[in-house]
Amino acid sequence: MMKTNNHLPQNQSKTLRFPRWLTPFYFGVLIPIALIIAPWTCSLLTPHYGWSMDRPGVWQLFGLIPVAAGIACIIWIVVLHYKEAPEGWELERTPKYLVRRGPYGFTRNPSFLSVLIIALGWALFYGSVSILVGAVLAWILFNFVVVPREERDLEARFG
Repeated sequence: MMKTNNHLPQNQSKTLRFPRWLTPFYFGVLIPIALIIAPWTCSLLTPHYGWSMDRPGVWQLFGLIPVAAGIACIIWIVVLHYKEAPEGWELERTPKYLVRRGPYGFTRNPSFLSVLIIALGWALFYGSVSILVGAVLAWILFNFVVVPREERDLEARFG
């Protein structure tokens, strides 16, 4: 005899959710670690080309423009998902909703595109070959593995 949870509908008993109250943690801890601290750490693996006296050159400062634009887009994406999932984000490969507004009106994968733009901005800012190599590897992974799988999953769910 199988025991079920009487307090939750059968289809929700195994669903894990990222609660909405964790959003400040996501913005305040996870995003800075992934998009600011990790690239800085990677930049330490190779010399900072274009820097002098441990400071970026004028041209390296232009790298902060795509970094800021990419981070703004990531925040916009999170806000859109926050609005679409009032009970929190379900931790599954394909969400039950399809966002079509904002950056999703231009591309189905704005988060991947934003991460790549941020990585290229940091590569320029730090003059770092290691970050550039990481960006190229991320592009290969996104383009040939993650995006095709995600597109198949989305088409299966939404047609």
